[in-house]
Formats: sequence, C-alpha cells, structure tokens
Amino acid sequence: MTPGDGYGVVVIGGGPAGVTAALRARELGSSVALVERGNLGGTCTNDGCVPTRVLAHAARLARDAEQFADYGLIGEAPRVDFARLLNRTQRIVYEVQEKKQIKARLESAGVRVFERAGEARFSDPHTLALDGAQELRGEKFVLCAGGRARRIGFPGGEHALTHSDVWTMKGLPSSVAVVGAAATGCQLASVFAAFGARVRLLDVAPRILGGEDEAVSRGVAEAFGRRGIEVLTGIGGIERIEKAGGNLRLFYRQGDEGRELDTEAVVLAVGWPGNVQALNLDAAGVRAERGYVPVDDALRTSAPHVFAAGDVTGRMMLVQSATYEGALAAENAALGSDRGYRHAIVPHGGFTDPEYAGVGLTEDRAREEFGEAGCAVAVVPYADLDRGVIDGLPEGSCKLVVSRSTRRVLGAHIVGEQAVEVVQLAAAAMRAGMPVEQLADLELAYPTFTSIVGLAARRIVRELDHASPEGRDFGHPGAAEWEHSAG
Repeated sequence: MTPGDGYGVVVIGGGPAGVTAALRARELGSSVALVERGNLGGTCTNDGCVPTRVLAHAARLARDAEQFADYGLIGEAPRVDFARLLNRTQRIVYEVQEKKQIKARLESAGVRVFERAGEARFSDPHTLALDGAQELRGEKFVLCAGGRARRIGFPGGEHALTHSDVWTMKGLPSSVAVVGAAATGCQLASVFAAFGARVRLLDVAPRILGGEDEAVSRGVAEAFGRRGIEVLTGIGGIERIEKAGGNLRLFYRQGDEGRELDTEAVVLAVGWPGNVQALNLDAAGVRAERGYVPVDDALRTSAPHVFAAGDVTGRMMLVQSATYEGALAAENAALGSDRGYRHAIVPHGGFTDPEYAGVGLTEDRAREEFGEAGCAVAVVPYADLDRGVIDGLPEGSCKLVVSRSTRRVLGAHIVGEQAVEVVQLAAAAMRAGMPVEQLADLELAYPTFTSIVGLAARRIVRELDHASPEGRDFGHPGAAEWEHSAG
C-alpha cells in the first residue's frame, strides 16, 4: 500500500476490544476506521453482561424480600412481572449506551465509524468489503469480531433458546431446563429459580463451573440445591427435543440410560465460538481453528499484518481482558512492535445467588505447579464474618492459596455475598506482588464482606509461622476477625 491509500488500522468489531483498539491506535497517530455490523457496545452491553446483571439485580431484590420478617419489616413477597422486567432491561441497555456515547467518543478522537454496516469480509489481504459493496483498504487490521452463543445440532434443536432469546420472551416460563453449567448457564438458572420457575441445570461435565476451583463449584452447587435447582451433571449428551402439548420434552442420556424431562423452555448455554465464518479470513491469509482465530502473545494472527483481540481469539473471554487485549493489539499494529502478554491475574465471577468469583490459580493447579507441600491454603466460611451474621447472609467461603516459598498469593476463590467485589482485593494484592503478611496486615473496614480476605491471609500467616503443613482452617475458634495478631 502507498501512503494515503486507505487507513493505517482498520478495526473490525465495536465491542470493548474493538473500541479500545480504535481509540488506542488513533492515540498513537494512525488513521483508523472501525467497522461494526450492528450496534456499538458489543455483546456485553447489548445482550450480555449489562442486561444479565439487570436480571440478577431483580432476582436479588426478590431474595432480599424473604428477609423482611426477620428484620421487622411487613410486606408481601413480590411477584415478578417478567414483561415489565424485560422492558426495564432494554431501557437500562439504552441508558448505558447513551452514557458511554461510544460513537461520539470515537468520532471526536478522529476514528471513522461504520456502524450497522452489516457483515464485513476480506476480498484480499488489505481490502475489506462491507454490505452494500463499499470497500475499505487497510495497512493493518485488528479483528475484534466477538462471539456468539453456540447451537448444537440435534433433532428439535430449533425449539431451544439461547441467552440472546431471553430478552424477547413473552413471559416467565414455569419451568426451564438450562443445558450448560458454565458461567452463563449458572447465572440464568439462578435468575429463573429466584423468580419462581422450576429449574433443571444439565451438563456433560462432572461438576458445574468446571473451570473454577473445586470449592467454588461445590459451594455453588450446594447453594443451588438449597434453592430448589436440580443439578444434573455427567450426562451423556442431549439426544432430541420434542413438542409435548404446550411444553417441551427433552431427551438426554445419563450413563447407559436414556432419560427425559418435561419443561416449558429449554435454554442452551453450551459455548461461545468466535464470529469468524463471515469474514472470509482465507483471503487475508488468516488461519481459523475450531471457531477461533489463534494468536501469539503479541496478538498477531497467522498473517503478519492482522491482529486479533477479545472473544474471537478464544483465549480469555471477559470484558476486562478484551479491553486490555484491544489496547495491546492496537499498539503492536500501529507501532510495528511485538510486545507480548499472557493473562495471569484476571479477577472474574458470576452474579448467581450466591455470587462466586476467582482469580489466579486454583488449588489443584497450584499444587501441580508448586507441589503438594509448596502451597498453604486457608478456607474461611462467611459464617465467621460479623457482616455475614449482621446481614443474615452467612452462606459461602473464601479460599486463599499462597506459595510457601515466596509467601505471595497464588489464587483466591470465593462463594458468597459480594464475591465479585471481594475478589478484587486479592487481585490487587497479587498484581502488586504483596506478601501475604502485608495482605494480612491491611486495616480493612469493619464490618465488611471484604475483610474475609484479610482473615484468610492472617490464618495462613499463622500456619506459615508455625510450619504446620497439615491443616486447612488455621484460625483459633472464636477469634475476632479484626484481631490482627499473628501469634
């Protein structure tokens, strides 16, 4: 390409990764175009994190009402008007879009924005064809095309919904079978159960939330059971869905047996492949693999002039990771550099009831890397927290994993109230390279849920000082959570 011919960087996708990439590339002096097939904001804003969190908040309000009598409040238990709730959800999505003013920010920075441009596809390594026959030329490209809910092929699969279909439901189903027990499936199961639906949660994996620490998986599963959610793990797969009067009949295998259940709705949450099919990546020399675009640590694809960030890479499909990757991909594209990065400290979680969260290595992974005797682990129940007793929310626990040699935190895994907020403290300590003694010595506000991290840290300090590799719960029975003495 010759100077002035097209754009220095063309970004495909207007979600968190794409918007960040476009702004960063422009900041570094490149001429930039951003192409978005639909609305700016990506899955997160339009039908992912934001609207799901609205449902979770409504579910939380319904749950809080169960405590009214315990705290001297008089009032009837609320009933959900699902249509009004979905209307509220769409209004919140619009408000968040308006608050962000994404298009205005991009254009004020000098980015040329092609919103609602339809599908984009490469016609050669440096040319992108848009719907309507318009073409864009680019020296470098950053693919931030995001992902979509996977549909699996089985007879009657057209009767199943995905999370994207929830926003157009006409009413709350009386019963729901959620297929897939990772983050999305667990959040939907939790929300539907809070609104009074009978929920069955199915997964081929041996446990729900299989990517999380075993304590998180077990804790959430036990809490779901107490809330009436039937958890069916280790199934052999879905065979078919049939219409059964006004309901659906879901056929699945459990071991060598064929089983079935009747339900009003089936929701699939079985994966999140990248949006790669329509891009005609072969024309750009970009290799796709199993529905994603492989990248190296510099986020470069198999084509030297094309980078990728966010969900389309299949690496770490979280908003916070997408924004970091978008900035890094833009820097490498605009500057011709090869700065690399691997995700290591990424706090994450789910707005289930109770919430769960994690950061860093799971206990099993830490013991694999550092040896059985190389880790110290403390598990503190929420029931030990004064705030848990005060708020009537003693359910859950916090696990802290620490290296015996470096005395630094390797991982934190939490189930309980405000877990997604609480885990941020552990993540900050890990990012700062803080020894567990310093984390234990923080003067955290009282009474708070966050103080559970400090309590776990102090229990590990006592264990390390006494060099007792056996135990788990190293606290003294009845010890006050604000007692900082490590003796």
